[in-house]
Amino acid sequence: QVQVVESGGGLVQAGGSLRLSCAASEDSFTIGVMAWYRQAPGKQREFVAGLEADGSSDYSDSVKGRFTASRSNTMNKVYLQMNNLEPEDTAVYYCNAELYQADRDYPKGDYWGQGTQVTVSS
Repeated sequence: QVQVVESGGGLVQAGGSLRLSCAASEDSFTIGVMAWYRQAPGKQREFVAGLEADGSSDYSDSVKGRFTASRSNTMNKVYLQMNNLEPEDTAVYYCNAELYQADRDYPKGDYWGQGTQVTVSS
C-alpha cells in the first residue's frame, strides 16, 4: 500500500539548518492537509508545524520564527525548513498527511511516516 516517507534528517551543529521532506511512496498520490510532529526520547509526540488546504501554516511556539513548512507546486511533496537549530530540537520528526489519488476528490486516507532522526549537537 501507499506510504508516507520522510527524509532529510541527520546530524547538525547548533545554529545550523536542515530541510526535511515528506512524500507519498507512489507518484500518483498528492498530499493534502498535513502536519509535522516530533518526539524526543522519553517525551510525548508533539505538534511542530502544519499546512492547511489554503496554504496557510501554523507553528508551535518553540519553533515559530525558525521553522517553515511549505508544499511543492506539484502538491506531491511537503517540506520543513529548519533554521537556527537548537539541541532541544533533537527528535524523530514525523509527517502526518492526507493522501489523494489521481481522479479522486476525497482522501485515500490519513498516513503517518516512519520518521526521520534529527540530532542537533551543542
